Amino acid sequence: MKKIESVEQLNRVTTALMTLDGVESAEVGRHGADVEGKVRREALIAAVEKLGIKAY
Repeated sequence: MKKIESVEQLNRVTTALMTLDGVESAEVGRHGADVEGKVRREALIAAVEKLGIKAY
């Protein structure tokens, strides 16, 4: 994921990931995220990119 530049972005990404079905926990940092649960990688990327943040 593209570098997160503000606390607001970090909170938005965390919320977006945690609302996905199958996500048990999500820890988001400035350079990426650690997600636990049963969710497809593509769904995680789509949730982040919906916020206007490039994910890969």
